[in-house]
Amino acid sequence: MTQKNSYSKKDLIESGLGKLFGKEKGKLPTPPMLMMDRILHISDKGGKYGNGEIVAELDVTDDLWFFDCHFKGDPVMPGCLGLDGMWQLVGFFLTWIGGKGRGRALGVSDLKFKGQVRPYHEKVTYKIDIKKLLSRSGKSMVWADGELSTGLDRIIYFAKNLQVGLFDNLTYDFGGDPALDSF
Repeated sequence: MTQKNSYSKKDLIESGLGKLFGKEKGKLPTPPMLMMDRILHISDKGGKYGNGEIVAELDVTDDLWFFDCHFKGDPVMPGCLGLDGMWQLVGFFLTWIGGKGRGRALGVSDLKFKGQVRPYHEKVTYKIDIKKLLSRSGKSMVWADGELSTGLDRIIYFAKNLQVGLFDNLTYDFGGDPALDSF
């Protein structure tokens, strides 16, 4: 797969299936947990810190799965799903730059919600600025800041120090001994 600077929904789904970068590399979740429809721009240069940036979008429609249950008669996208979308993009970046292993969200130091995503919004736009990248001993980690907006000038989620890692030694023990899980 040639590294591109933008990705379609089909590409993102193929990432989740292990077809975009390979089965042993980081994968995005598949729908309905995939929280973006396209990556408009991804680069390992630029952004607020000069270390890379990502711009992606999610199309907002009335039939998104979470609007029916969160909340009945008062539909709103759960804030945790917007945060997860940011983590998904940071993890995608790690794999996109060549990192190997399975991805895991590791944290966020500061998160603020200043609005909400409703069914009448046409789309959500994510903006991720890569702060720092660390790679050693079979692990890759990245720290980034993220924003989620519902319009060109309406930023409603602010996340600082999103942290995601790729780990080449993660195993799933299928219900055996949780102590065997390396993370």
